[in-house]
Amino acid sequence: MPYLLLFLCLTIFLPPSQARQKVEVYRYTNQAGTVVFSDKKPPNQIFKILKYDCYVCQKHSNVNWSNTPLFTRKYHQIIRQASNKHQLDPALVKAIIHAESAFNPNATSQTGAMGLMQLMPATAKALNVNNPYDAEKNIHGGTQYFAQLLNQFKGSVTLASAAYNAGPSVVKKYQGVPPYPETKNYVERVKILYRRYRLL
Repeated sequence: MPYLLLFLCLTIFLPPSQARQKVEVYRYTNQAGTVVFSDKKPPNQIFKILKYDCYVCQKHSNVNWSNTPLFTRKYHQIIRQASNKHQLDPALVKAIIHAESAFNPNATSQTGAMGLMQLMPATAKALNVNNPYDAEKNIHGGTQYFAQLLNQFKGSVTLASAAYNAGPSVVKKYQGVPPYPETKNYVERVKILYRRYRLL
């Protein structure tokens, strides 16, 4: 079945062997009236081909983060444990996972980020996460890293989110959210999802 991509980058669904390949995204409206973005050509559907590496990272993405479905139960216990250990709001951890991978433990980006919280190889190594595709290890590692960033940027979720996406040195360089459309979109994405997960 094709993947529904109403709330994440298509490329993060690809297995590691395909992560560096260019992907064509098929956009169409299904019988329920839902706009679908898929890496599979839809049968018997009128579709449009989009050649984006990361659809939702585009400046003019029309994904509405205010009403995309939330993940209320996936990895709830692990997230709660990791959040308690690293003193983070579980809703924030859920927002980051949602923004990064839409809770897909096998997610891989074209830049090599891996797993639920999209850990880069060097970051995973520094956090002693020897298998980034292990959900529990990934969540604990990603939560620890975000907690470090939050501490580094004096509790600012906005700056910590920007650093998680673009790197802390870039945030320091610009003394705020860097002027990159992808990072700005990412920060806004986390902000909206965090607010929504807190209301659950």
